[in-house]
Amino acid sequence: MSRDELQHKINSFGIEISFPETEIPTQFLTIEVASKNTHQLISKLKNSDTHFDYMFCQTGIDFPLHMEVLYHLRSTTLNHEVVVKAKIETRETPSIDSVYDLYKTAEYHEREIFDLFGVQFSNHPDLRRILLDDDWEGYPLRKDY
Repeated sequence: MSRDELQHKINSFGIEISFPETEIPTQFLTIEVASKNTHQLISKLKNSDTHFDYMFCQTGIDFPLHMEVLYHLRSTTLNHEVVVKAKIETRETPSIDSVYDLYKTAEYHEREIFDLFGVQFSNHPDLRRILLDDDWEGYPLRKDY
């Protein structure tokens, strides 16, 4: 499936998304989505004929006015990859749905993002600190730390 075909297929899901333009071509097709639509989009990416069966990275980013959670997905059968950028508007109490039910690798990634950025993952089975002590105050990878 070509990059254009993949983009057309993802657009057909009926979820509000965008494909940001970049000056320099990127290795991965990048999809931007509101945090409230992230789980629905990632579920479609995994369970449709795009076959994104592997999440190989998930991370947080702290921007001055918002936060993002990035999901790097790969189809091991079709050999294509995408990056999903989920924008979280609320920096004070950032929250997004967990994708643990879709990718078991999210259990570790989401705990790490919670521990270092303070992002709450709804429906995560065991959301607790993974690197820092339980009594640690603040989130070390946030710009306001």
